[in-house]
Amino acid sequence: MFVRHFLSSKLKTFIPLNLPCCHSFECHFSRRTSKPSKSPQDVYNCNIRINQLAREGKLHSARKVFDEMLHRDVVSWNSMITAYWQNGCLSESKKLFLSMPERTVVSWNSMIAGCVENDSIDDAYLYFSTMPEKNVASWNAMISGYVKHGMVEEAARLFDEMPRKNVISYTAMTDGYMQKGETDKAKSLFDRMPQKNEVSWTVMINGYVENECFDEAKELFEKMPAKNKNVVAITAMVVGYCKEGRVEEGRILFDGILCKDSVAYNAMISGYAQNGRNEEALQLLVEMLRMSLRPDQSSCPSVLSACAALASPLVGRQTHAVVIKFGVDSVVSTCNALITMYSKCGSIFECELAFELITSPDLVSWNTIIAAFAQHGLYAKAVAYLEQMVIRGCEPDGITFLCLLSACAHAGLVSESISWFDSMVKNYNITPRPEHYACLIDILGRAGQLDKAYNIIQEMPFDADLAAWGALLAGCRANANVELGQLAGEKVMELGGDSSGPYIMLSNIYAEAGMWGEVTRVRGLMKEHGIKKKPAYSWTEVENKVHYFLGGDISHPSIQEIRTALKQMNLQMKFQEKVLDFTDFYFLDELECTCN
Repeated sequence: MFVRHFLSSKLKTFIPLNLPCCHSFECHFSRRTSKPSKSPQDVYNCNIRINQLAREGKLHSARKVFDEMLHRDVVSWNSMITAYWQNGCLSESKKLFLSMPERTVVSWNSMIAGCVENDSIDDAYLYFSTMPEKNVASWNAMISGYVKHGMVEEAARLFDEMPRKNVISYTAMTDGYMQKGETDKAKSLFDRMPQKNEVSWTVMINGYVENECFDEAKELFEKMPAKNKNVVAITAMVVGYCKEGRVEEGRILFDGILCKDSVAYNAMISGYAQNGRNEEALQLLVEMLRMSLRPDQSSCPSVLSACAALASPLVGRQTHAVVIKFGVDSVVSTCNALITMYSKCGSIFECELAFELITSPDLVSWNTIIAAFAQHGLYAKAVAYLEQMVIRGCEPDGITFLCLLSACAHAGLVSESISWFDSMVKNYNITPRPEHYACLIDILGRAGQLDKAYNIIQEMPFDADLAAWGALLAGCRANANVELGQLAGEKVMELGGDSSGPYIMLSNIYAEAGMWGEVTRVRGLMKEHGIKKKPAYSWTEVENKVHYFLGGDISHPSIQEIRTALKQMNLQMKFQEKVLDFTDFYFLDELECTCN
């Protein structure tokens, strides 16, 4: 964005320098001679009252105090002007500024700051270029405004023109370069700073962390004087350690903060959740609440994702209550996380309720609710939300169609999946990605259409990846296709997958075909590559207690009751679906695998 340069004639209409008498509040109040003049102390008290009411958002009351003042000083005018733009009423600030009998540099700076805060950067520059006298704060306000709006080149131009710079000027410009990812320029400017304060160091460290330059951030943090190591700088390093997966080191830094604020807690909670340390994230949330600190818009989605990973509806609902208590339940990102959490906890009805909280759903919101119904095999509901999405003017993307293909997979709808795949390409001009092909191959493989699945792999515009060959291998396992399964299995091994699943599937294919020599060969390859089968485990929550079950483990005190319940369920399934008895086979097979 470029700044508009107005002609001098337009400047005069924007800010008239000689106001007629009828526009002057002083003229109006000069006629009120029946009351005595207020003392300087009264003026001071009124100014304090205006600021207090403005902070409470009571603009009407603040203006009433202002209007009833018999005499005002420049502080009175500046206080009321600032009160308006701080509460989003920039136009009222402009009107009042035009009515001022006398303007100081503080008045002009206030208007610049007001325009910046209310996203009127061009008007801010107009005030800046028109003001009769500028001080360092004027330049800094304009440079910071440009940086805030991403106009780093314009900020750099002003910085170069600035007659006298201070640490705020350098720090603002450094922040601008970091926001653009120009870390070398930021470092050069930082090194040239005649003075550095704690904000300067913090901006550099945080900039390095945001630009994935953790080693540079760590080196700078170690050089940072101890007196400047504030909670903000340490929190930035906590975020950096968590991004690198070094959560324990981040926690050590976090524990060393003497006066932890909500930002530090939110950073550590998010770090735990991002690294799969979900229980620790929730424990830290509880500690944070006990400290009377509140989660913010960034940490709430992280906490909810931790609840989703644990698949604990009870904890999820309790966290939802916390979200409502602190008033962030209407934030789009939080609502999206609520939908995901309830979906993974199996509460699909509550997913819809969470979606209805969103006033203006974005693309992520629509994709999240469609994915929720897809995961539960509710194909018709997923399609219904897609139709709503299109009607409300939101264009689907590749993730939307991946969710639809997933819905088709869960519902076993082959022709529909091909139709959506074709629609994605022809009607929406979306280029299929490897995951779209892998999902389609998986659907065809499940349906036994292995030749079609293999043809798709051959016709893909790029080399098939691990997911595509793995999907074909799973289809071959389900349909006992030895020849194609052998090809898919060899491809998976070539691509270097470290999961035991493909090896076991290929081994089972050979075993069912009686090819025991091949079974031995595949198991030998597993040992050669150091691949071991990870025992499966599951958990369930009963009366606020989580029960864990490792594959083959029969040590649970209620194991006999559990096996009896499973047999009863199996009998009901046999009666309804005439399925094979799996109960004893499951326990024996898993126990054998664990012992081996």
